[in-house]
Amino acid sequence: MKLYVGTYTRPAPYLASANGRGLYILDFDETAGTLAMAGEVPGIENPSYLSISPDGRNLHAVSEVFEWQEGLVSSYAIEPGTGALRYQGVQGSRGTVACYLTMDSRSRAAFVANYWSGSVAMFPARPDGSLAEASSVDQHEGSGPEAARQEGPHAHCIVISPDDRFAFSADLGADLIVGYRIDHATGTLTRHQALPMPAGSGARHLVFSPDARHAYVICELDSSIAALGYDAPSGELGFIDAWPMLPAGFQGDSHCADIQLHPSGLFVYGSNRGHDSITMFRVDPSTGRLTLIGHRSTEGRTPRTFAISPDGRFLLAANQDSDTVVIMPIDPDTGDLGATVTVARVPTPVCLRFAPGPAAS
Repeated sequence: MKLYVGTYTRPAPYLASANGRGLYILDFDETAGTLAMAGEVPGIENPSYLSISPDGRNLHAVSEVFEWQEGLVSSYAIEPGTGALRYQGVQGSRGTVACYLTMDSRSRAAFVANYWSGSVAMFPARPDGSLAEASSVDQHEGSGPEAARQEGPHAHCIVISPDDRFAFSADLGADLIVGYRIDHATGTLTRHQALPMPAGSGARHLVFSPDARHAYVICELDSSIAALGYDAPSGELGFIDAWPMLPAGFQGDSHCADIQLHPSGLFVYGSNRGHDSITMFRVDPSTGRLTLIGHRSTEGRTPRTFAISPDGRFLLAANQDSDTVVIMPIDPDTGDLGATVTVARVPTPVCLRFAPGPAAS
């Protein structure tokens, strides 16, 4: 199975280092839980977030470059069988410091969040899976109580509802989850909901539960994870409760990053940059509430995104400032993370994505 890794290739004020040379392709052994380098794709600046189309045909990557007035979104075809990447083209992200992208479940369009400008955009997919120019752009508004990070809106993700009818963007600067109706026929996003999050929490990433009854938001600034209820017919989210990501008594500087649900839907995981750990929770499917399992060191610095293998057996953490990807087994009964299986060397790894379908063979 192929694992694609996005990296930082050039410095920015908020980075400790940038040693990457572009995109990397690794072979993941699903039985042994090991990684081996399979290829390198240079020629792309700061591909810090990746999305694999659900049909397995294409990889899309944002270029998150601090100095640019507009980010970029690059498209690659995934060659069947080999998993190699073939460049298809690029579009402007329609905002500054592009940081996140995803696609709907039918691979009809990509959706991009631009952190610094606080905007989101929709990009229809062409027949070959590459992206056309943006068909819809929305600018967020608002601010939060933490002046250094919340002086204005900062869209940090955009996630599609399981039925593909709605999109939701977590805005770190405005402490909001902004919801949109998606119209694929006209290529438009229409503002639908603005759900306030706790003041100063800094909502960052969002995931839906497999049964589409709940969503979970990791909040960067107050190091918390929030559970939301989701009413699928109306497409509206509602706040349930929040839980701390850091252990009691921790005094250092730490900021949350990524959040992932186990394929079973029974466990949710989040990463801590500073405490340098993965926090593990058990999910109550009936209420959406969480119970802490514990914290597991990632054995490296600044774990940013992480990935769970499609079979749910392993968690792979990208230690951005240690140039490593660490692979840990997941106990299927408890959700706990076991002893490290292997450590792979990858320069400044930021984003990890498995390719589904035939192209991942």
